[in-house]
Amino acid sequence: MAPPDLPLFERDREQAVLSAVIGELRSGRPALVTVTGEPGLGQNELLRWAAGQARDRGVHVLAARATSAEHELRYGVVAQLLAPEDRDIATRLFVAPQRPGGLPGLNHLLTACHDRPTLLVVQDVQWLDPASLRWLEALARRLPRAPLALLTSTTGTAIDRPEWSVGTPLTGLASTIELALPPLTTSGVSAAVRTVCGVPGDTDFTDALAQATRGVPAVVHEVLLRFTRTGCAPRAEHVEHLRALTAEVVGDHAAQALSELRDPVAVDVLRALAVCGDLLDFPLVCTLAGLHPVPEARLRATLMASGLLTPRDGSPPGHDAVVRARILEEMPAADRADLYARAARLAQRVAVADQGIAELLLRARPVGAPWAVATLRRGFAAALRSGRRDRATAYLARALDEPLRSEERARVELQLASVQMVTAPTAAERRLHGLIRSTGTGTGLRSQAVDLCLLGGDTRAARLARPTGPGTLGDPAPCDADVPAPRRGSGTGSPPGRRARAVAGDATAPRGGNTSDPAHRDGADEHPERTATADNDATVGDRHELATVSERHELIALLRVARFLRHEETCPGVPPAPALPEHSHSPAVAGVRAWEHAMAGVHLEASRRLARAAFAPDPGGRPPLVTPRLFACRALFLTDDGDEAEAHLATLLNEAHRQRAAIAIAHVLAVRADLHLRHGRPDAAARDLAAAEAELPPARLHPLFVPYWASLNLVADLQNGRPDRAREIAARPVPSLSEECATSAYLLFARGVLARSEDDPQRARAYFRACGRWLLHYGCVNPAVLPWRSLAAEAAHALGDDAEALRLTREEVRLAARWGTRSALGRAELGLAVVIRENRTEHFRAAVATLSESPARTDYTRAVLELASAESAEAERRTALALTSRRASTAGGVAPGPLPGFSQAPPAPAGVPPGRGAAPHPRPPAGWPALSPAEHETALLAASGLANREIATTLSVTTRAVELRLSGVYRKLRIRGREELRALRYGPEGG
Repeated sequence: MAPPDLPLFERDREQAVLSAVIGELRSGRPALVTVTGEPGLGQNELLRWAAGQARDRGVHVLAARATSAEHELRYGVVAQLLAPEDRDIATRLFVAPQRPGGLPGLNHLLTACHDRPTLLVVQDVQWLDPASLRWLEALARRLPRAPLALLTSTTGTAIDRPEWSVGTPLTGLASTIELALPPLTTSGVSAAVRTVCGVPGDTDFTDALAQATRGVPAVVHEVLLRFTRTGCAPRAEHVEHLRALTAEVVGDHAAQALSELRDPVAVDVLRALAVCGDLLDFPLVCTLAGLHPVPEARLRATLMASGLLTPRDGSPPGHDAVVRARILEEMPAADRADLYARAARLAQRVAVADQGIAELLLRARPVGAPWAVATLRRGFAAALRSGRRDRATAYLARALDEPLRSEERARVELQLASVQMVTAPTAAERRLHGLIRSTGTGTGLRSQAVDLCLLGGDTRAARLARPTGPGTLGDPAPCDADVPAPRRGSGTGSPPGRRARAVAGDATAPRGGNTSDPAHRDGADEHPERTATADNDATVGDRHELATVSERHELIALLRVARFLRHEETCPGVPPAPALPEHSHSPAVAGVRAWEHAMAGVHLEASRRLARAAFAPDPGGRPPLVTPRLFACRALFLTDDGDEAEAHLATLLNEAHRQRAAIAIAHVLAVRADLHLRHGRPDAAARDLAAAEAELPPARLHPLFVPYWASLNLVADLQNGRPDRAREIAARPVPSLSEECATSAYLLFARGVLARSEDDPQRARAYFRACGRWLLHYGCVNPAVLPWRSLAAEAAHALGDDAEALRLTREEVRLAARWGTRSALGRAELGLAVVIRENRTEHFRAAVATLSESPARTDYTRAVLELASAESAEAERRTALALTSRRASTAGGVAPGPLPGFSQAPPAPAGVPPGRGAAPHPRPPAGWPALSPAEHETALLAASGLANREIATTLSVTTRAVELRLSGVYRKLRIRGREELRALRYGPEGG
């Protein structure tokens, strides 16, 4: 109800109408006025104002108010009206028996009205008791014969609609008026703010108040009163506090209206509407509330009269959820959960949308039906599609409250943990650790749980699931350790050696018994039933043993990955990780072994073959794991099979999207960004990194992966011409745990690349050396992983330490030759050519020849530039042009690409190092540092004399792109064309 002192904002029209009615009443003209509107719009305040105006004009006023508590009290309103005229009227009305057709006190009232005009004011006629309603209808029919006006108010539709509200022939001679009150406009709300707060409010504050209160004057007034008590000014910075106060006021109004609702059937229907009014229509809601004799129309009218139900589609008030919450708070928790469960069953029977049913199930007690879990899982998928991860996890967590089989429960737990790895990683780890410890987990689920933990950075899970079978702790012959012991009573028909080969997946093992053996044949003929049963038991047992061995192999592979991510074997009490089994058909083992070969820089073909085998289906039908396949893709990077790796990454990405595994999506995108950087596509790398951070925000990234992601972002920004952002990333502190993992080497390498691009060889060498020490600590010697030796050698060469430079480059050439890929060997030869003093041109030629057959496009471009620079001094530039033309004429050609850091500006120039008698070069022009890496490459090629078409072929871009780059170069260097660029060709090379 509106407070008594609520100002009548924007009620000028209604006040004018009521003043006219009062004036005509004094002239003897009767009237019947009904003021309607939603609760809180000020109907009763307007009636009180009219009563005051009538008294001031000498009109006799009789007032009454109907309430829900007196709805069953006979003549309750009539007694209030006539009490000023007859103090004993209440006793006679309530005690005396009712006579048929009797209208007590009506004739006396009409007689008295002839002597003095009278105004009858009745508030809230929606709660009129039936006897008072008949009495007032009879009065309305007699209005034309008396100077009397009836002024009433109502909210919505009355339970029994009064006859005078629509007019009848009997009231045709009286003025019948209905005033529908609208909510306050923004101007009215602004005036209310000025009146209550004493100062004008900000536009944002006023708009927020109007939206939150829907312009209901009672709510506006009470909210402003509470707001002013806090001492705050009506400013935009207090909007959130204003909204909280509005929710509190609306809830209080709803609780008050609910307390005044006395009809238990109406209360039940109201609660049912609060639960599922948006999902079910009103008849179904009434069915949910239970069997009752009250007609639907009367129930609807009762709820509308209470103000807790609006005419919009029969749903509860739609302006906030606070009203529903207040309605349901009045219920005991058990009754509320039961109501939600019954609503979910009804919604499921009438085929409501899955997410609607899932929302009901969230607050319901367990229903114990299979459809509940299926609906919640479908709601989970739909919520993930719409990006509502918190709601998706709530659906799956609720599904775990239902009775489930152990394997189905484990699958739901795993699916839930895959999402919680992004939203609540600690809870996800606890959930996954429970799965790993469980002995009843289904096939492959323990391995998947460990795999998911590793994606989240939890290396403890791999040791928690450490295989406890014999021979798994680094035995010299792990394949023998996997031989299962013969079952008691198996006899000689299944030798242990043959059964071991079958369980281990050996393709050469016999698939059945030897039918040529007479003893075997005779035994089978003698007891055919026993033999068939024994064979069936053996098959089931072998399948179980095969699954056990496969799981053990997967867990060993995942433990090796955990060892690479975080080398904890030097810690006390941490046993060493077991060796990978030599003979295994597990794709996980193949993927991890391929990476280990690549790390060691040995067995190129074996690494390539094993990496491809990591994507083959598991012989036992076990679900594939993500982490081993990611490491297999990274091994394919190092074997110069980037296109194949990109295809596998696309498959992994599609699979992760189907499973809605955000953490897997993020890691796949990060690895693909690494591939793009190696292939000279920094713009594509930046897009993938942005998409990965959208799936897994940096704040949720585990410290073990922070260095790797930071290095990718740093190099991508550097290659995309954003050195300021690269410096910002390099300066960010990393968590202490990040300094204990293998990925720290990537960040050290990226910082060294940044220092190299800033012409700081001292700092660059320190970073590259630290990177090398960290890689060697983890057993990585392959220069294809990170070519730290050649870059440290170039920094040492710039500092004048030729001995260290030659030692490092020659060591890289040796290791690259042992590995055998063109990219690694070409980069090593290029590094040697930069630092060596003898036959430098020939070394550059060798590097160009090697890199021309590799996918390292940017390294090849750099080698061509260095060779052109070296040959320009010997007037032999034609060799470089011929090699460029040969590169352009190669059909197909693997898409070239650099390792991170190789698309930066070329290092110190080829030639005699400074301080050794070399002729000083002029300093670079002022605008040279402003060039992007792409403009830098294009400018050097143009300065070397290459035409635009040749430059486009060398850089694998269009001629138009070359023209645009050169235009940018000319503008930044403030020169007018290619001739001036040629005149500066020694400047940039000397810088």
